[in-house]
Amino acid sequence: MVIVLGVCGSIAAYKAADVASRLVKMGHEVHCVCTPTALQFVTPLTLMTLSRNPVVSSFEEETGSWVPVHIDLAQRADVLAIVPASANTLACMAQGFAPNALTSLYLAYRGPVLIFPAMNGAMWEHTATQANVAILSARPEHRIIGPAEDGMLACGTTGKGRLVEVETIVREITEPPY
Repeated sequence: MVIVLGVCGSIAAYKAADVASRLVKMGHEVHCVCTPTALQFVTPLTLMTLSRNPVVSSFEEETGSWVPVHIDLAQRADVLAIVPASANTLACMAQGFAPNALTSLYLAYRGPVLIFPAMNGAMWEHTATQANVAILSARPEHRIIGPAEDGMLACGTTGKGRLVEVETIVREITEPPY
């Protein structure tokens, strides 16, 4: 299976490396597409080494073929999994904005989209975020998994907002139906 692993700017981005590693060990072809902010939390070298494929994070990197990489991946992917999904990326996806390679790929992709949110609990509960989640949930082949119901968040507060466990993410990606 060809899996595009979208990685967004969240402290939970480091867990995407574990997800990529596990998926590759299971025999899947994994391509990481990162938002620019994601690279403040996890390095392209880490994701490239674990996924065994170059990391896409900007349009400037798309010079190897006449077909832009984000379009090629959108056409080849069996599933698009956003791990973790930030409030900003959820908003871009819901409203059709494409300021980066990941959101551009999302608009070009026609298949199952699995979204794993992770953010501060107040951000998750904000009416704007919930409105964006409702829009995305209503789209065919879109599933939002999480965030985890309760727990200690990186910001020191307790509540809903944590990324679901890596085992859950891998299971949701590899065990259709979506």
